[in-house]
Order: sequence, then C-alpha cells, then structure tokens
Amino acid sequence: MHSVAVLALDGVIPFDLSAPIDTFSRARLPDGGDAYRVRVCAAQDEVSAGVFTLRAPCGLEALAEADTIILPGIADPAVPLPPGVAQALREAAADGTRIASVCVGAFIFAATGLLDGLRATTHWIAAPYLADMYPAVTVDPYVLYVDNGQFLTSAGSAAALDMCLHMIRKDYGSAVAAHAARLAVMPLEREGGQAQFIIHAQPPAPAGATMEPLLEWLEENAGRDLTLDDIAAHAGTSARTLNRRFREQTGTTPLQWLHRARVRRAQHLLETTSHPVEHIAVQAGFGSPTAFRDRFKRVVGTSPQAYRRAFQPT
Repeated sequence: MHSVAVLALDGVIPFDLSAPIDTFSRARLPDGGDAYRVRVCAAQDEVSAGVFTLRAPCGLEALAEADTIILPGIADPAVPLPPGVAQALREAAADGTRIASVCVGAFIFAATGLLDGLRATTHWIAAPYLADMYPAVTVDPYVLYVDNGQFLTSAGSAAALDMCLHMIRKDYGSAVAAHAARLAVMPLEREGGQAQFIIHAQPPAPAGATMEPLLEWLEENAGRDLTLDDIAAHAGTSARTLNRRFREQTGTTPLQWLHRARVRRAQHLLETTSHPVEHIAVQAGFGSPTAFRDRFKRVVGTSPQAYRRAFQPT
C-alpha cells in the first residue's frame, strides 16, 4: 500500500491539511481495498491550526517511511522551518520520495532548496513573494499545479484536489482517480488554470496617480474600437509620451490595459448574462469572435464557454 505522510507544521491551514487527507483516504482499488495509508506527522507534540489545536500521531520519522510527503501551507509562510524539518525532507528526497506542496506550502518546499532550478506554483496572491524570496525557483502563477516528476506544487487550497487526483491517476490509473473525483464531487480534470480566478491581471494604479482618470475612461469605453492614437488624443499627449508614462505608472501599455479591461468586461458578461459568445465579443470591444476567444484563452487560461460553465450559477 502506498504510504502518504502529511506534514503539519505550527500554523497549518486546516483546508490545506484536510484536502489531501480526505482525497487519498477515500481512494479505493478496483477490489475495494484502500489505495493509500495516510498519516499526519509533525515536528512537535501540539500544532496550532488557527481555530483548533491538533496532536499528530507521528513525528518527523514518518517522513522517512513515506512514499509521498504532502506539505500543507501555514498561516505565515515566511517563518523559519522548525529544526530538523528541512533535513528530513532533503533526506526523503534523496531516497526518491515524492514530495508535493499545497498552496503556500510551496514556501516550506522552497526553503529546503529542493525546488531550486525548477518550475513551481502557489496561490496567485503569494506568487510574487515566493519569487522574491526564492529567486532560484521559476514561479508560474497561472496554473493549478506543476508536476516535475518527483516534486509537485499546487496553487490555492482547492487546487490541492486537482493535484491529488493527478497523483492518484499516476499511481493507480484513471479508473481509480475518476472514482476518487466522484467522491470529491469534482471533475477529474478542471479546464483552465489560476488565471481564471485572478481579479486583476495587472495591479491597479495607485490612488492619485495621474493616469487614474484615463484608466477610468478606458474602462468606460472598452467596448469602443480604440487605437493608441485615440487614447493619446484623449489624454492630450503624444502616443510615445503616453506609452512611457503609462508604463511608469501601471507597468504595462495602454493597449495591453485595454485588452485586459475588455477581458474583465467579458468575464462579467459571461457570469451574469446568457448572451451568445459572439454577442459578448462585440459588447466587450473585440473585433471578432475569433479574436475574442484567442485573447480570452490567452489571458484567462480557458475558453469563454468553459469559463461560463464554471462561474455562472445554474
């Protein structure tokens, strides 16, 4: 039986802890037997989980006995690792143990040095901080999980389910994974990635920035067929000066901002109306349904139809 050790550090996030426990514990082999033996281990006798305290049945020694180690996130991912944790994880990795992190558990993973030179993900809000703290790690904030073979990382807490189902399929095949997915009441594979959940694909300009009136105008007129010259004329400046000032204050160009504003408008329409995709393409300011679908998929990571299925109430 495949052994899974879930490491609970002080400040562990309850959902990060419970999602892999529940998913692996429910997995069943074709004969009805358990597919995994799941144990929770900790570096200390009692672990705070915010609203409750838990006592793990196993210590760090369980990591050496596991086939897979799961690293749930903790409330403050920047705190140093407890003594012995990094070494235990590195030793397990050297023995070929599969290690996977949930959400900001990627910070724990990265602190061991095991992710250096690899691609990884975490919650999109935390991604810039992970990249700053661990520059040797290539952080991708747009995917649900990253599988490097021995090492895996997942995005927000719910993405742990996607990653766990992926691991079950690799271990036992699609039939066992599909059964586990049905028990979790979720698809075996979700369309798209984290991009569909990001509210602002680029940071808003600071309050009081000189570009703020122009940004509001762009939002209000995103449905119009605007060129860079049109935007510059409204701003009362040259296109070259506008590009420079716009990038200084927003980190992007006027046309890129406009494209994102149109995508945000399309997301709202997909969530709140039953208009055909072709109609929404016109309302959002795209020149054609094809251009709309291409831009939407590039920014959001899924198709307009798939986005509507995922986010529109039934």
